[in-house]
This record gives sequence, structure tokens and C-alpha cells, in this order.
Amino acid sequence: MIGPLFPAWKGNGRPVADRRRVVEGTAWKFRTGAPWRDLPEKFGNWNTVFKNFDRWAKDGTWARVLEHVQSRANAAGELDWVASIDSTIVRVHQHGANLARTTGGPAELHETGPGAR
Repeated sequence: MIGPLFPAWKGNGRPVADRRRVVEGTAWKFRTGAPWRDLPEKFGNWNTVFKNFDRWAKDGTWARVLEHVQSRANAAGELDWVASIDSTIVRVHQHGANLARTTGGPAELHETGPGAR
């Protein structure tokens, strides 16, 4: 379904890596959150997978693949466009929790009324 969306090999230089393995390796990397260097050998050389991912990201291939897959799923009625983000589960990173805040300095007063001290 998505094979024709990837750039064709022009026949010069080294033959391209198996695109199916590159796509599966890329999916594995983002599904697990692992570093590129930890990519299992069954997907091929991690650097080859990364370089293909990066080149396809820069030339818009991944955007075309996403658009194609979404349009097919939408046409089949299998895509729900509703998204909900609950801010109660958004947490600050541990290093951002203790950063200094600018609160107006020592002259900041929390007055409740006129002339309150």
C-alpha cells in the first residue's frame, strides 16, 4: 500500500536497503523509544535505517505516507479525528521543576486591599 510512495532507486551507486526492513526498523525505534544504535540486527544496520529515515523526513516522503494512509482510513470510515488532551496528566520534567521563577522580586506585595501591609 505504501511502497510506491517511497523514492525509486535511480540505479547509480550502492543498491538501496530493503525498504520494508527500513520502515519496520523505524517503527520499532519510535514504538520503543530506544536509541538508533539499539536497533535489532534483523532490521539491518542502524545507521542505514537512520539515514533513510532522515532523508525521507527531509524530502517529505513520511508526510506523503501519513497523508495517504489517513485518507484511505478516512474513506473507509476507520479514522476518528477526535483528539483530547487532559492537562492534568502533563508533567514538568524533573529538571524544570526547580528552576528559578521571576515573581517581581522582593518588592512584590500580596495586598488584599488599599493600604494593607
